[in-house]
Amino acid sequence: MERYRRIFIIVLDSLGVGAMPDSPNFGDVGVNTLEHISQSVDALQIPNLQRLGLANLCPLKQVAPADLPLAYYTKLNERSNGKDTMTGHWEIMGLEVKAPFQTFTETGFPPELIAELEKRTGKTIIGNKSASGTEILEELAEEEIATGHMIVYTSADSVLQICGNEETFGLDELYRCCEIARELTMRDEWKVGRVIARPYVGKKKGEFKRTSNRHDYALKPFDATVLNVLKDNGMDVLSIGKIKDIFDGEGITKAWKSKSSVHGMEQTIDAAKEDFHGLCFVNLVDFDALWGHRRDPDGYARELEKFDVNLGVLLDLLREDDLLILTADHGNDPTYTGTDHTREKVPFLAYSPSLKGSGELPESDTFAVIGATVADNFGVQMPEHAIGESLLDKII
Repeated sequence: MERYRRIFIIVLDSLGVGAMPDSPNFGDVGVNTLEHISQSVDALQIPNLQRLGLANLCPLKQVAPADLPLAYYTKLNERSNGKDTMTGHWEIMGLEVKAPFQTFTETGFPPELIAELEKRTGKTIIGNKSASGTEILEELAEEEIATGHMIVYTSADSVLQICGNEETFGLDELYRCCEIARELTMRDEWKVGRVIARPYVGKKKGEFKRTSNRHDYALKPFDATVLNVLKDNGMDVLSIGKIKDIFDGEGITKAWKSKSSVHGMEQTIDAAKEDFHGLCFVNLVDFDALWGHRRDPDGYARELEKFDVNLGVLLDLLREDDLLILTADHGNDPTYTGTDHTREKVPFLAYSPSLKGSGELPESDTFAVIGATVADNFGVQMPEHAIGESLLDKII
């Protein structure tokens, strides 16, 4: 018999809590996203995260550990070979990714891929480098509007991104070009996790603004995940933020796109007011996209504070038969060199109003304990090749 009728998993995208033993193999030495944010800012007001036990995971300058935390807490190590969004989320739901997705951060995309994309789309490509979305628009959007050329760029993630002005390039044309790019990047030597359409508006520098008509063309997971078995067994699987894109819609029954991480929490609060049976899976991307990659610890800290306010609202709405799990998908230490993700352990905080206990759990060797716990709760069989052991009997 299931213990929880509804489970909420909220991924604070990139909130790592310390280096893994193999982090130096990924170029990440001494990284700790949460701790270094705390060390870098004067103030950090996160009372709800504090009482759940977040500050019990690593020392925070402004936030004392909770003497009696409300939640069970531990750190999760990543078993998969990678430190990107898709790898982390897929592992949360039971898949071990043994071959990392291709990234082109340092070099841009190969000339052969660019030539083929130009031929197939009929566009001249400009950009072809790693850049932030706002920077690439300031640099090249006026040229794209004037010439009809197409901005292609990448980032520290395994992505190929294409910009298009909604008025001059057109959404339909942007999506067409992205579909061609997705087809080309299915080849092993060019295979990226996602192709992303990045539409924008504006006519000159200082006015360019990306719109909510973004569309992600992701790889499908290479095997069934816990999301699939939940849906196949009649459960609701609600997606908030980019979860649907990360899993290419697999195992999702209903989805909402978010305009920001604050909006994503507002959507989660709305979902908590509704009666559903199953999982609400949430990704809050601004921690990563706006602050981690841009190496802005103060912005990251302020985002955590905004999250904490809405977390308090959500906690008040939770029912006795609800379970809330807070976690992350990788690190992105905003005090580290470069702009890349950082290979880190991630937090695991599990809370329900019906808990009789709380406190520290043993550290886990995989993110997949989360998906296994969800499957165990709802009495569904894990996919054949899924990894992870349930923590349900420890969350009491």
